[in-house]
Amino acid sequence: MIAESLAPTEPTDVAAAPPGAHLPDGKDHPFQDIAVRCVGLEKRFGPIEVVRGVDLDAERGRLLALLGPSGCGKTTTLRLMAGLETLDAGTVEIAGRLVAGPGRDEPPERRRVGMVFQDYALFPHLSVARNVAFGLARRHETKRRMREVLDLVGLADFAERMPHELSGGQQQRVALARALAPNPAVVLLDEPFSNLDPELRLTVRREVRQILADAGATAILVTHDQEEALSLADRIAVMWDGRIIQTANPEELYHRPVDRRVAAFVGDAQFLPGEARGRRVDTVLGPLPLAGQAEGAVDVLLRPETIRLALAPEADPTNAQVTNREFFGHHQSLTVQLDAGGALRARLGSYGGIRRGDRVQVSVRGAVLAFPRATQPDNSA
Repeated sequence: MIAESLAPTEPTDVAAAPPGAHLPDGKDHPFQDIAVRCVGLEKRFGPIEVVRGVDLDAERGRLLALLGPSGCGKTTTLRLMAGLETLDAGTVEIAGRLVAGPGRDEPPERRRVGMVFQDYALFPHLSVARNVAFGLARRHETKRRMREVLDLVGLADFAERMPHELSGGQQQRVALARALAPNPAVVLLDEPFSNLDPELRLTVRREVRQILADAGATAILVTHDQEEALSLADRIAVMWDGRIIQTANPEELYHRPVDRRVAAFVGDAQFLPGEARGRRVDTVLGPLPLAGQAEGAVDVLLRPETIRLALAPEADPTNAQVTNREFFGHHQSLTVQLDAGGALRARLGSYGGIRRGDRVQVSVRGAVLAFPRATQPDNSA
């Protein structure tokens, strides 16, 4: 069995069944907009619990990112969906059909999934066309479908090339074309951009996102790269220590993290101690409005882009000094040392006259989030 060709010869078309339809597994499925549903997934390797009670839904035609640090269980979760690992507990449904659960464990090739691996896993001895056609069982349709997907990924003129004659980005598109060729119910992508050079990664990410959108494909992307998840995904599930701790759209995840872990992992976070009183928190910067109710000792989340710096005349009071400035072209990052103690980073536009050594007044844009005070010192600021 070849792992990168995971679609059945005769896929069962259950995606078009009406809500509440009685499908081949003998169960009623009222959620026809859900392409993949995972309930209570658990997986152990020896004594180590790698996946712990994961519940996850992927909506049809959308891209879901499974985001988390290395070792959190995200790739194992993807492999459980694909059938490349066996569940210890829980269920997996794909296109409304139970493919894994108690007494059921369908092989990968019958699950209607396409897989894009981190290293692309192209056959080096096969041309682009033959790599793409590998998972197509209906030989009379192979050429037509192969041309369709190569057109889709912009490689129609490369059909007879060998993998070693392609750039990394082109190899990535061939791997995606092969995954899409059998019309899978879902495309699973395991860290697909991690082997690309940084300057190529952004371009290929955009290309892959557009290809998936043009194909109307459902996709689940595993990544540890927060920027990748935020820019590509319709929804993001953050995984930590084998569990899903928050699922939200990118904007909500960034602006409304459910806890301190998510706040620190998704985006650039720094925390300022404060004392909350209802909808206000007192800090060394003065009182700040809170986005929600809180009481007692808290740590206030401050993103660098919410920090405002203003030069002031010598006679006006200031509360910080600029100790470092980094210019990146599209923005500049400044570090300020607060007179009351502690440092903050501010991200400003590339135009501005603030320089290292300047005295500034620090303020915060908008209401802030606060989390219960950490019991150990935080190094995010």
